[in-house]
Amino acid sequence: MELLRPSSADEAKAALGNGSVALAGGTEIVPLLREGLVHADTLVHLTDAVPRGIDGTTIGAGTTLAELEVDPQIPQALRQACSLAASPQLRSMGTLGGNLLQATRCWYWRLGFDCWLHGGERCFAKDGAHREHAIFGNELCASAHPSDVAAALVALGGTLRTTARELPVAELYRLPSDDARNTTTLAPDELILEVDVPVPDASTYLKAMDRRKWAFPLVGVAAVRSAGGIRIALAGVAPIPWTVDAATALDDATPLPGTAYKVEIARVLVRRALEEVADRPRT
Repeated sequence: MELLRPSSADEAKAALGNGSVALAGGTEIVPLLREGLVHADTLVHLTDAVPRGIDGTTIGAGTTLAELEVDPQIPQALRQACSLAASPQLRSMGTLGGNLLQATRCWYWRLGFDCWLHGGERCFAKDGAHREHAIFGNELCASAHPSDVAAALVALGGTLRTTARELPVAELYRLPSDDARNTTTLAPDELILEVDVPVPDASTYLKAMDRRKWAFPLVGVAAVRSAGGIRIALAGVAPIPWTVDAATALDDATPLPGTAYKVEIARVLVRRALEEVADRPRT
């Protein structure tokens, strides 16, 4: 396997595709390579190719979660999401861009089952163990998106700049379909460069997990109040970060038998999050 270290985004873009895979902090891609879930002839190291750091409302994709969680310029929902994601060691290495592109933690996908996301004809979670799986958007695939950070940025109305375009963070994601089994709209040779995060009037991120620390979300709730109203985005409940208009939207959930408990957790967390941002000063 070859390791390339491009010095610019253009060089990195040119090196991607044809069996090449981007490598940033490595907390996501290295385990996937080790487990045989991702195959690569060449790794394209992005340390010198993508921006890192915080400049007002703009965050470089190479910025680590550890840097984001302590920076007072960052909206509270994003700081909280970063601080609740993984262990300190992983947060010190994991980058913003990499976190947005996390693969599902669905154990059928992780164990290499010929499931829907792997190009198969069925979602094994439907008939198997599925306690951590989706309650929305699970018609074809019941995997649950694991990124706390993605939900926070969707609720905040963040905008991505890539090597090819600008788009809302929400449009980075799509539900898997017959035509496209992956859950992002990023092209193989497209890199996330920066994220612009508007300053809200108030924001928060709440998370329910199996352990008190360093676990993926069973349910995560980001709530953001701005001049346009309140936006809510959920983690751990659908194959992609999921937006809802209000707590009543949970009446439309489609849980599997073993995930119905997530609906009740989400109701509580949404209510608490809305209470937190209702009268809070700008954060």
